[in-house]
Amino acid sequence: MDSDLKGPSSKPHSQHCELNLEEGHIKDVSPLLSPSSSSTSKTITTDDKSAASSSTPGPDMEELEKKCAAYARHDMYGTMGRGKLPWTQKILLGIAVITLFPLRVVSATLVVVLYYLICRACTLFLVPNQEDEQEDYAHMGGWRRTIIYWFGRVLARSLLFVFGFYWIKETYRDQDMDSKFHNELDANNESERPGAIISNHVSHLDILYHMSTSFPSFVAKKSVSKLPLIGLISKCLGCVYVQRESKSSDFKGVSGVVNDRIHESLQDKSAPMMMLFPEGTTTNGDYILPFKTGAFLSKAPVLPIILRYPYEKFSPAWDTISGVRHVILLLCQFVNNITVMRLPIYYPSQEEKDDPKLYAENVRRLMAREGNLTMTDIGLAEKRVYHAAIHGLFS
Repeated sequence: MDSDLKGPSSKPHSQHCELNLEEGHIKDVSPLLSPSSSSTSKTITTDDKSAASSSTPGPDMEELEKKCAAYARHDMYGTMGRGKLPWTQKILLGIAVITLFPLRVVSATLVVVLYYLICRACTLFLVPNQEDEQEDYAHMGGWRRTIIYWFGRVLARSLLFVFGFYWIKETYRDQDMDSKFHNELDANNESERPGAIISNHVSHLDILYHMSTSFPSFVAKKSVSKLPLIGLISKCLGCVYVQRESKSSDFKGVSGVVNDRIHESLQDKSAPMMMLFPEGTTTNGDYILPFKTGAFLSKAPVLPIILRYPYEKFSPAWDTISGVRHVILLLCQFVNNITVMRLPIYYPSQEEKDDPKLYAENVRRLMAREGNLTMTDIGLAEKRVYHAAIHGLFS
């Protein structure tokens, strides 16, 4: 679930990439992904697919993975989850596919169906809010909201347990931080709750964790609202929907709705908080991308949270791997791990309130330092070029 709030980022990535997928060619004219700064284009043809079958990537792929390191997979299963496995791991995987995988699929399905029925019962005879091309039950109150909130948290944690996340390690940082990265709290701000939760984005599992703790609203693709079962659940969460190719996803659309939601949550504690992934897409968990400024336009304080997924064999990060393959390998891994670092609420200075780009960058630097994440200036456009190249070689 990639949030895509429009707003100026640190680099205009949209001008860097051009793809030509006709006849098996991938044309990359991105200065960032080209070994030189010249205008000569680089073409990867289907003849290069033989390199993908070897255990060691070819020179072109090594260079591409180096420049797009934030999206490269380094687990046992390799790029796209198709790496060569030792025979012992193949046997274990085969056993898990026959035993563990169907058990977890059935259990997860029952949990989702149960929560769907709860949401359906709580929304009977209610008309969803429909404005700015949105449709949700974010403003539902009373006993309906209480039931959806508490069952949502419990069942989200149950899903994580079913997926092998038996323990979640959470750490909390003290308020005493370097003033360069975090502004000291004054007496007027100490009792103020954050306007939004800010998190790095590694996997679709991020959603389940945040649901199990704070049960916030998310920014999601418009298509999510039409999914069976999940669609109604997302509406009860109060998701703000965006369609990247639609004119409705411009600054005044999604960013405006998000800012309204943030201000509402500050004024009404019963209103759901907004949970935002300002990177706009997922990484492999070791990097942090430039932040979009949409989450910081409200000038409200934010709560930064850093998620990591330590692994030995399979990485839960959702990059260069299909959704089906990712789910299968995830559910076949008996134990999965997640660590969470909760930073203190970040209260922007007046200078940051006047400059959302500065506000976003300072929060990003804080998260990079405290979470030991590597900062990179690449973004979604470069990710699309990288994925196109990967799929071109492996198809």
